[in-house]
Amino acid sequence: MVGNLPAPILVTRPSALKQLADTLSGEPIVAVDTESNSLYVYREQVCLIQFSTPRVDYLVDPLALRDLSVLAPLFGNPAIEKVFHAAEYDLICLKRDFGFHFANLFDTMVAARILGRGAFGLGSILEAEYGVHLDKRFQRADWGQRPLPSHLLAYARLDTHYLIQLRQRLYEELHAKQLWPLATEDFYRMSIADGRPTEEKPTDCWRVSGAFDLPPQKAAVLLELCKYRDKIARTINRPVFKVINDETLMEIAQTTPQSLDELGRVPGMNKRQVDRHGMALVAAVRRGLQARPIQPPRQPRPDEQLLERLEILRHWRKSAAEKMGVMSDVVLPRDLMYALAESNPRCREDLEASLGDAPWRLEHFGDEILDVLARH
Repeated sequence: MVGNLPAPILVTRPSALKQLADTLSGEPIVAVDTESNSLYVYREQVCLIQFSTPRVDYLVDPLALRDLSVLAPLFGNPAIEKVFHAAEYDLICLKRDFGFHFANLFDTMVAARILGRGAFGLGSILEAEYGVHLDKRFQRADWGQRPLPSHLLAYARLDTHYLIQLRQRLYEELHAKQLWPLATEDFYRMSIADGRPTEEKPTDCWRVSGAFDLPPQKAAVLLELCKYRDKIARTINRPVFKVINDETLMEIAQTTPQSLDELGRVPGMNKRQVDRHGMALVAAVRRGLQARPIQPPRQPRPDEQLLERLEILRHWRKSAAEKMGVMSDVVLPRDLMYALAESNPRCREDLEASLGDAPWRLEHFGDEILDVLARH
């Protein structure tokens, strides 16, 4: 079935992009996906955007196009439904790189989870519904390479080719089970989410596993090592873990080698790394040993009553999820659960303030939530 598909249309020129935008603006529904290169560069970017209509598959190359603003009206148009699978990360990347805003989304993964499907990954669903096998190895491919090999282009188009058909099946099932209002609630919440990823701080040594167990002086060494690694990663545009991984960095901080010979005996260090980074790493260790010792950042003491309310809500949503045959966060997503635990609503008006963007949950679970919080 896959072998009989016509070749996708690769869009690499502004004129072709404008033509595509005009074509998609006349479609009532469009499937969308993205591919990024986070495993291969210091700061990732969207490297491919896939679009499918019921008739044609398109692959847009953002690396060959300076300006993608002609696509903004498509994403923001409430009259055109945009179908994604596991849209959250795609939306974050598209907002980050191009400033797009979104209206009228359908997420096939969210729909599958609401329907209680045990396997909701795209590969599992396509294999079950259409007998199509997606090679998961390509998920970790370098999408920033150019030209993209034909097997990657073929893989990328499959991420959207079946989404519109799949959307229709899920849509009908959601209506049959009277869960369409819940799905639209989550699609809307997804579209209005801020979507800006938290800025990573590669020089923050406390994100390295085991850092909190280091003595203060060795923590200062780890900080200097992280600063060096981040500087190199920025310079060569590679992920920090491809310069030196966290485990090796921790070994250096713990053993504090004072020479290249000692550094070469650190588990995880190879000769190439010693030759390339040895002197700089030893210098970073010495700076850390001479620096002021550092302590882990202090975390505010959690409010015991807040923690108790969170536990109450977790227990309640687990029970409600079992009755619905879904995962717990389908009943009450984490952000809503925390908002309720913090606000501790005592009446319907208070509850509406926390669940204003979740009218289905307010209607179906509001009284239960108020009751369970009032009884504790």
